[in-house]
Amino acid sequence: MDLSPRPGQTADGKKIEVTWDGPGLDIPVVDSLALMNGRRELVIRHNDQAYRLRVTASDKLILTK
Repeated sequence: MDLSPRPGQTADGKKIEVTWDGPGLDIPVVDSLALMNGRRELVIRHNDQAYRLRVTASDKLILTK
């Protein structure tokens, strides 16, 4: 059974709303609250690299390798 998340879903199967009202209407827009799902940080896999996205104490987003 494949347990990997599908596009538009979190790892636990919750749906992430994606809109197309961004600049030029061709870039998907994802709300950070939906993406973070109540967490302060998450890991984004890109190819064979892992990146950490976290919310700082001043409520800013930081992406680090």
